[in-house]
Amino acid sequence: MRTAVVTGMLLGTSLTLPAQPRAPFTLDQVTAYPFPAELAASATGTRMAFTLNERGARNLWVADAPAYTARKLTAWDADEGQEIVNVSLSADGKWVAFARGGDHGSNFDGLQPVNPAGLPGGTKLQVWVVPFDGGAARAVADGDAPVISPRGDRLVYEKDGQLWVASLDGSTAPRRLFAARGSNASAEWSPDGSRLAFVSSRGDHAFVGVYTNDSTPIAWMAPSTSRDGSPRWSPDGAQLAFIRRPGGGGAPDSLLARVHQPWGLWVADVRSGQARKVWQAPTTARGSYAGDDGFAWAAGGRLVYSSYEDGWPHLFSVAVQGGAPLLLTPGAFQVEAPRLTSDGASVVYAANTGAESNDIDRRHLFVVPVDKAQPRALTRGTGLEFTPVPLGNGTSVALLSATAQRPPLPAVMPLAGGAPALIAADRVPANFPAAALVTPRAIVFKAADGTEVHGQLFEPAGGTAAGAAKKPAIVYVHGGPQRQMLLGWHPLDYYANGYAMNQYLASQGFMVLSVNYRLGTHYGFDFHRAVNAGAQGAAEYLDVKAAGEWLRAQPTVDATRMGIYGGSYGGFLTALALGRDSQLWAAGVDIHGVHDFTRPGSGAGRAFAAAASAAGRMEPIPDLDAAMALAWQSSPVASVATWRSPVLLIHGDDDRNVRFSETVDLARRLAARNVEFEELVIPDDTHHFMRHANQRRVNEAAASYLQRKLMSRVP
Repeated sequence: MRTAVVTGMLLGTSLTLPAQPRAPFTLDQVTAYPFPAELAASATGTRMAFTLNERGARNLWVADAPAYTARKLTAWDADEGQEIVNVSLSADGKWVAFARGGDHGSNFDGLQPVNPAGLPGGTKLQVWVVPFDGGAARAVADGDAPVISPRGDRLVYEKDGQLWVASLDGSTAPRRLFAARGSNASAEWSPDGSRLAFVSSRGDHAFVGVYTNDSTPIAWMAPSTSRDGSPRWSPDGAQLAFIRRPGGGGAPDSLLARVHQPWGLWVADVRSGQARKVWQAPTTARGSYAGDDGFAWAAGGRLVYSSYEDGWPHLFSVAVQGGAPLLLTPGAFQVEAPRLTSDGASVVYAANTGAESNDIDRRHLFVVPVDKAQPRALTRGTGLEFTPVPLGNGTSVALLSATAQRPPLPAVMPLAGGAPALIAADRVPANFPAAALVTPRAIVFKAADGTEVHGQLFEPAGGTAAGAAKKPAIVYVHGGPQRQMLLGWHPLDYYANGYAMNQYLASQGFMVLSVNYRLGTHYGFDFHRAVNAGAQGAAEYLDVKAAGEWLRAQPTVDATRMGIYGGSYGGFLTALALGRDSQLWAAGVDIHGVHDFTRPGSGAGRAFAAAASAAGRMEPIPDLDAAMALAWQSSPVASVATWRSPVLLIHGDDDRNVRFSETVDLARRLAARNVEFEELVIPDDTHHFMRHANQRRVNEAAASYLQRKLMSRVP
């Protein structure tokens, strides 16, 4: 496969494009941006890799110092809906491995092939390798999650719950590495590449194991009834740190009460398998387990981890010998995507804080030593910087950079600070309407119960001028719900598309308010883990309703022409809004929303799952009936009787996050009540609309529906 030098590097955080008038643009123009993801770097040197999705053509790209000129390594130029994920470089940067296929953002069946293009021969989820310097990409085998050995000669990958090994150059055939019960994953090579740590999940418990060779039995690290995971090697390979949580079981607990989720950090001696507890989380709601983001064995014998224990997701470090943990990142902000530098002495991370007003709705990069609470800002201003990846040279960091007008692009900057240099900037189409995009305005308002809510307002030309004609208005509701929309382009492709849609709708004359409702991230624990929310009362709808009421009160908004739209959890809240408050909303677009929290597989149907597990048990769940009733009352289907507003329902029928049956069921209920609805069904595509052509159909359908229902209405 030929490689081609196609782009260079631009200095600065803004992209200069040909001057364009502030005029309407097409939906195709504003959604034709290349979207980068999967930043990765070699352990030594300056080599980096990333993916670009260019109107559905997903490919692997690489860059290297000094010019960091981007090169395209693969040649999949059709819109087939096959994602590229789990990019890994060899330590010396000579090889790049990745997985192609599947739906890795799904809640279930993510490792099953995806075929939204309807290819007669079907598709596969496969592990691939390609030389960094160029050459043909080679499919190694069916599988996922490749991890290259530090020795640079082989990789390990996951297939059918087992770990397999293959040579990078194809000189030996892939083979299963060992036989072990359970589902074996989360492979971590030892620093010298001689051993492999992994996690063996066995239902209600999980072990951390170490494989050495075919003649040495697998060593289990302090096996217990707990769920152990996230193994991390010490620099000398003699010890393993891991996270321990309780195994399943015990008496049935309350579904409505907030229950602490215990966890702790343990360190095992690899030779003996004996382990000791280094740190245990506080037994508070804030001290509950929230994932292993940032967990690492750092320099100086310290473990770095993230915790919500002080009310914000912050970085802490603790000595391997134990003792009091050190809060590394104090302040009212959330740490995101932390990564150790190559020497293990510092952590680079993104956070929603800075010197600018409204930085709570942006991202900037910071670096902090692992043994001192001395964070230092790497970037600042009104731009946005995400997902830092320190390069192997120890002096540079790769990142994604965006602004309110420019979509994300890869970039590289000195770790000491300085302007990010953009990479692949000329992949942005010449007719991309950067100069015509508005800068969203930060809005803060209060819900009926006093909760402070943040939003971003996209204003059309003349939308706030004195005497301006009243505009139709739209509330946009993001999904997740653990997300935050920003004052600029988003680093996740699903929400970058939402940002582009909001820009387009504003260009068409709509006032658009994007609302960051409770259950979302980056506003602290009490907002993120709000009480009486979700299936336990849907309190977050108060924030969405307040957004609509704020818009309705604006003098330039026509209160009779207000709409609402959103996808996933945003679709749930859209449906809830239309059912509960049709007098506020003239129309809505519900994209693959959850509609019934009591249905199996709803993505939030904890009460239903508990009811199923309680069947035939002597011990009752203490508040099951109350939880089921509350889950039903929190569901849009419980408000169909008061639903009057017309709605467009959109769903892909291979959705692996929200089952297609949620929309089938809602459609039957709306039809029975003679509620006006239209529908767009995308066969064989998933929650993430893997094909660009399908996302285009969804965007066009949503925009044209809102225009038809709201623009043509007589005030």
